[in-house]
Amino acid sequence: MARGKLAIVRGGGDLATGIIYRLWKVGYSVLSLETERPLAIRRTVSVASAVFDGSIVIEDMEAVRIDSLSDLPRDREKVYVYVDPAGKSIAALKPDLLVDAIMAKKNLGTRKGMAPLVIAIGPGFSAPEDVDAVIETKRGHYLGRVIRKGSAIPNTGIPGIIKGYSVERVLRSPCDGYVVPLKSIGDTVMPEEAVACVEGVPVFSQIEGIVRGLIHPSVRVTKGLKIGDIDPRGEREHCFSITDKALAIAGGVLEAIMSSEI
Repeated sequence: MARGKLAIVRGGGDLATGIIYRLWKVGYSVLSLETERPLAIRRTVSVASAVFDGSIVIEDMEAVRIDSLSDLPRDREKVYVYVDPAGKSIAALKPDLLVDAIMAKKNLGTRKGMAPLVIAIGPGFSAPEDVDAVIETKRGHYLGRVIRKGSAIPNTGIPGIIKGYSVERVLRSPCDGYVVPLKSIGDTVMPEEAVACVEGVPVFSQIEGIVRGLIHPSVRVTKGLKIGDIDPRGEREHCFSITDKALAIAGGVLEAIMSSEI
């Protein structure tokens, strides 16, 4: 059904990547639109990493950066990543499907009519006014649900609880500057162990766990910005595979597609 169709996904973070992976698996040609300096934390499972490194392999899917729309093949062998934060390429490419997975908690310009079917994930959108469907992203009973009338649950700013930890899992920048990593994604850390520095100021883990994410060191960060994530479950392989949350949201996207006439 999806063979030969083009899906554009605005965003290339870990949740967007779950959507991209499932779209790619069912036959879509997929293009991810990103910024020049993506704020992706879970870089080992984010196609946004191709912006920095040229390409990335996530599970059995390869994502490759392209620097011109003329470099975009109409095939499904790979996923392609293009720096276009304003989404100017959408009108030129006329995709069959558009998914806003930026997770900005607000609408940055995605609207109905930009493609035959327009889907958004998370807060900041209302269906059917802004988009055709919204997918719930908050962990819990409603995760992955398709919303045809209304909006997703508003953002609380509080991370989901894993093994009893919530805000303790998050690493935030103590000041403006650039992150110098002292640990790598997949490393084990203990409480009060330094994971990174920003302008010489150390950032300590509050809990024991695995470093699941760190922002790219070329990205200039601001004070208070989330720059890393510690997973208290201690399963290193989780750092290198798409999460259950991302795949649940992706399932909601597929349901919205299958139940729409496109």
